Order: sequence, then structure tokens, then C-alpha cells
Amino acid sequence: MAAELGPCPPRFAELKKQIAASYPDFEARVTKAWGEILQELDKATKEIASLGSQNVPEVNFSELGSLSPERIEEIKRRGSVVIRDVVDDAEAREWQAWLREYVTKNPDVEGFPENDKQFFQLYWTKSQIRARAHPNVLAATKWLNQMYHVKSGEKVEDVDLTTPLSYADRFRIRHPGVQWDAHPPHIDGGSIERWEDEVFRGCFADILSGNWREHDPYDLRNRINARSSLYKRPNQSTVFRTYQGWLALSETAPNEGTLQVFPNVLLSNAYIVLRPFFSPKEGKSAESFDADDWQFDIRNPDFPGIYSLGKAFTGPRPNPTSHPHLRLEETMVSVPKVYPGDMVFWHCDVIHAVEKQHVGTEDSTVMYIPAVPYTPANAAYIQRQKESFLKGLAPPDFPVTKGEIHCVGIGQVDDIVSPVGKRAMGFAVEVA
Repeated sequence: MAAELGPCPPRFAELKKQIAASYPDFEARVTKAWGEILQELDKATKEIASLGSQNVPEVNFSELGSLSPERIEEIKRRGSVVIRDVVDDAEAREWQAWLREYVTKNPDVEGFPENDKQFFQLYWTKSQIRARAHPNVLAATKWLNQMYHVKSGEKVEDVDLTTPLSYADRFRIRHPGVQWDAHPPHIDGGSIERWEDEVFRGCFADILSGNWREHDPYDLRNRINARSSLYKRPNQSTVFRTYQGWLALSETAPNEGTLQVFPNVLLSNAYIVLRPFFSPKEGKSAESFDADDWQFDIRNPDFPGIYSLGKAFTGPRPNPTSHPHLRLEETMVSVPKVYPGDMVFWHCDVIHAVEKQHVGTEDSTVMYIPAVPYTPANAAYIQRQKESFLKGLAPPDFPVTKGEIHCVGIGQVDDIVSPVGKRAMGFAVEVA
């Protein structure tokens, strides 16, 4: 994959100039903000590194409705959370057994690595369908959706944060002892679109205006209409996911192939959005936190961490060279140990990765299940996804595969038992 990554095209230098011309006193304001962000990162990254997994809040599913405002603000600030006991342990373990049975009975299904498949291009197993439709799973995603709001207080038409939708994604059964380089630090849900699409860019207007501390990662206004996939790249989500997430079907602890996050979404957003507009002065280190060592620079087309990939783009993929001030080698913290039935969620802007090492003794098994609210665009996608489900094909956002319709044990509509689960998958619910 890495061999296919290319540079940003020359036209992106014009994009930088367009952005700079769109905000009053852009150079002066973002230069001041850049200095403040570097200073704040110098302090915050040291704190993050010292706390490790304690950066990630942990709550129980049973207490979601009674958490204090301070606890909710902590979750929002960190941008990630472990929710314990969403699903009963025994049921989660049964789903894990069904997944193993499915891939054993259908050995030709697609996945990687090719010679020892562990990440599967599968969407419609009985386990996945039952998990996505589980009332507790949908209640957890509904709770997360409601962390979003409209900062200005205006009403947004046809958006219902209390109606969760089901977005079909894949699963992994990762074996111990296997090196995993496929998921280094990255952000999903839009690449160069964060700057190129005017509506998406509006999500970061406070940052680009120099008022970075006023940035609200939970402001709905531009999120719901942001175009996150201008170039139709496969595996690029076209829906608005408030949080990405997964459901644990096994025990997985730090150093056992679990998720890593950078737990300060406001600060990482501010830094990543402004990074393309600055370069170190001649003779100065790119690792310097001293604002005087940096200069405003929109002459080159580079958007650090963004790469061309065929006719599309991938990223942001921050790394110690492109984004040294994040101190990623120390601040990508592993989430606390999870048990079957626990869920892990991270805000759609959070930098995240999968640990390279798995030194445990058990397969690390998770199903990817994000939080998706009702919006007109999301609902339209769910209808297209439903047709894919009925035909046993990969969902619209994902690469075309040979499908699962001939797989032994493929999930059925009848596996969606609850009314809330049916509605989330786009099926009409009969009223008795």
C-alpha cells in the first residue's frame, strides 16, 4: 500500500491560497494561533504520555443515562470512551464462535493477509447482523450521537440524533504474535476533503479564523452536509459517523493488538488543520516548539499527512516526520483492557491506530460498529446498503467483492429481531 502513495498535486498550492483569501487577516491570525498551539502541544503531549491508557474514559453501559456533566465533558474532550457490558459476555462469545465457524466453512472469502486471513471483507454474517441490531448497541450509539449539537442554537432540519442507524462494516480475528503494519496513525472520514470541500472546511472555521480554542468538534451544522468523499475512493465512508467504534468479542489488553488513540481531539484538529500553512525557517528544526522557528508558507502544494492514491487521496496519516509536535510515539495511547461485550468508540476526527504487536495468547476479535445518526444523506445511504444486504453484496462504501450470497451461514433479515434494529437497517416496522 505504502508504495502506491504519491505527493500532493501542484494545484493544491492554489487551494492553500484560496483558503488564505477566505478569512480576514489570515496570515496574522493563524500565525498567532500556530504559536499558541505549539505551546499547548508541548504541555499536553507530556501529560498524555504520562497518563497512558488512563487518558481513555471508562463507563458502564448501565450508567450512560446518569453520568455527570463533568464526566461527559471529559469524554468529549478526550474524544474516546470504553463502554463496559453493552452486550452479555456469553452472547458476545457466541458471536465470536459463529464468526470463526463462518470463515472456516467459507475458506475462499476475501481477507488479508492472504496466506493467514485475519481482517475479513465480510459484512453479512449472522454475528454482525445481530450485533448491529442489538438494542443495547443501538442505545449506546444513540447516546453518543446526542453529544453533538448545533453551536449556534439554530435548528437543523430533518436530523434526528435520537434515531440511530446501522452502518455495515467488517471484523477482524487477529492472531497472537503477528506483526500488524496495516493501520498506522490516521484519521478516517475525509482526506483532502477537510480543506477542499467548503462545507467540510466549515467544520474548522474557528481554527482557520485563528480562534482555535473556540473550535467545537461536536458542532453539527457543517458535519451533516460535508462531502467526505469527493474522489470516490473505496473504503472512504460517505456517511456522517459521529463516532467510529468496535464491539469486543474477546479479551484484548494493551500490547495485544488493540486500538490506540491521541486523546485530545480539539488540539489535534487545530494542529492538523493549520499544519499545511507553516514550514520551519531555514536552518531550524521541524521538531521545534518555538513559534519563532516557524514561518507562514503557502508556496508549496504539500498537505502533510495527505497522499495521492491513484486518482484519489488518502490521509490524514500523521507521523513523527510530518507532525512531530504530536509526539505520536509517546502519545498514541492504547485503550484499557476490554472484555467480551465491551465497546470502544472514538470521535470521527480522532487520530487512531492499531497496535503493531500482539503479545497475548488469545485471538483479538472485534466487529466494527460506528455511531450513525439519522440525517437525510445517511438515511439514503442506509437504503442503498439495505439493497446490498438483500443481495449479499458489499455495502456501497466498500470495494466490490464477489459477495456472500453463496456463503454457508450468511445472515438473514430474520436475524434482525428488534424493531429498533429493523428501523436502523432501513426496514419498515409494522405497528401492531
